[in-house]
Amino acid sequence: MMAAMHMAPLLRQEALTCIRMSAAEWRARSASALPPIGGLGWGVAAPGLASLDVPVLSAGGPCVDAWFGAAALRRGRSGDVQWQDDGRWAFGHLDVADAETDLAETTRRAYLDVFAALRACGRPQLLRLWNYLPRINADGGGLERYRQFNIGRQQAFIEAGHDIGAGSPAACALGTSGGGLGIRFLASATAPRPLENPRQVSAYRYSAAHGPRSPTFSRGALADAGAGRLALFVSGTASIVGERSMHPGDVHAQTAETLMNLQAVLAAAHAQGSAAFTLADLSCTVYVRHRTDEAAIRALASSAMPHAVYLQADICRSELLVEIEGHAFAPGALK
Repeated sequence: MMAAMHMAPLLRQEALTCIRMSAAEWRARSASALPPIGGLGWGVAAPGLASLDVPVLSAGGPCVDAWFGAAALRRGRSGDVQWQDDGRWAFGHLDVADAETDLAETTRRAYLDVFAALRACGRPQLLRLWNYLPRINADGGGLERYRQFNIGRQQAFIEAGHDIGAGSPAACALGTSGGGLGIRFLASATAPRPLENPRQVSAYRYSAAHGPRSPTFSRGALADAGAGRLALFVSGTASIVGERSMHPGDVHAQTAETLMNLQAVLAAAHAQGSAAFTLADLSCTVYVRHRTDEAAIRALASSAMPHAVYLQADICRSELLVEIEGHAFAPGALK
């Protein structure tokens, strides 16, 4: 963890980058001439930070994934969304009260605010979405809450005229023990190149066995990050082959399967761009359902992914025990 939290020099030339840092570094950078456009805080409360109530597990520590552009920031608000834009990249966040009886409608309205923010800041292309909702696997009046979330999310995409299929952005959706619906997003004026995993059915093509509306995301995305670099965004990845959850109850096998799926997304990235990415390059977030499984997951994953933070959160399917997402930058261009 600490090896990844350093005061690295920031790339300019309208470049995008992300640095995992401490709360103190976030505060210092926020007061600098080139402040972050946004950040995700894990166990951190700091001015200007859209923190999330997702516990950091024992072997890690509080940290921030801080996203930087290379220009002065413009700030705005669209409905419940607060956003910042540097002329090429935008980061936004919203937190809305949980609606126990109609999460689908709460999600639809929240996402319509996201799309309004994209129009307002002039960055219409979503690169990456992070979603957090309380009690993700609980029954919400006859339908699992994650499935309700998917109904609202997809409906908002449709109403806003955004692609719900092969053009969907990279994303994750995790469960929290409390709070409201939290959405974080990174956007640009230029569309990313969506990536899929040949070992899996695309999420937006799941059968009705997984709910009345399919999830709206791609397995990953490649984007021009400026300065001759590509950014790789890897969506939340778990032990799924085809559209079926694998190895119920076996955290070791689930972690190994997840790592194979991550490698498949990296292979898809290599086919679409000239940048060379490895698992070790990824700045990863590992979501662990049960605290007692952290040591086993870390033992399998840490050598392959040395730059990871481990958090406790529920996964979108109740039988899944671990989910991993991440991002990386490397020299290269889209093919």
